[in-house]
Parts: sequence; C-alpha cells; structure tokens
Amino acid sequence: MTDSAVPRRGRRLLFVVGTALLLPLLLFSIYAGITLKWSYSTGVRAGILQKFSDKGWVCKTWEGELAMTTVPGVAPTLWSFSVRDDAVAQQIGSALGKRVVLHYHEHRGVPTKCFGDTSYFVDSIAVSAP
Repeated sequence: MTDSAVPRRGRRLLFVVGTALLLPLLLFSIYAGITLKWSYSTGVRAGILQKFSDKGWVCKTWEGELAMTTVPGVAPTLWSFSVRDDAVAQQIGSALGKRVVLHYHEHRGVPTKCFGDTSYFVDSIAVSAP
C-alpha cells in the first residue's frame, strides 16, 4: 500500500460524509421552497378581527383569529391564520376589533411551524364599513 492511497480514501470519506449531511438539507430546502411558493387555494374571509399576536419561542410568527358570523345571535366560527409580512401584520394589528376582509393563500404541507402555525397565510387586509 502506498502513501498516496491514504489521502485519496480520506477525500472519498469526506465527500461521502459531506454529501450525507448536505443532501437532506438541500432536499428540505427545495421542499420548503415549493410548498411556500405555490398555493393550494386562495380566497377571502370576512369577519371581526378578534385576536392577533407575535408567537413562538425560536421562530416568531404573527398569528391571528377571525370571528366569522353567519347569522346574528349564532356563535361565530373562529378561523385561525398566519401572517408572514410585517407591513401586513402592522395593518392587521391596527384593525383589531373591527370588521375586516382578509385575502389569503393556503399552503399545505409546509414542513415546520417556523413559517406559521396554520396553513393559511394572509397577504392583505381591507377594513369594511360597520
């Protein structure tokens, strides 16, 4: 066995270990990018903005709750949503307690809660007349 064979094995081992570590990270990044880029559905929801907060231990996300009433006197349906844009979060925070219309995109299969607690991501808000 020659001395030149040892460094070649070391390089091969380094390549295998590096690939084993980087390949899952690369696949995770591609999957996360795909789930956040393309939406499953898009739409609007109207109701009274009931709750909105910045949540999380490590990954801080904006989370809110919209009370949607179908008929007066009936208990409202609560719809939870997430916001990724700080400018939209500021607009939503100033509309707390008001009747609003929220435009959202639904992203199913997002791999972690670091992007939001829900699969519904609000991207715009309109305050409606009382």
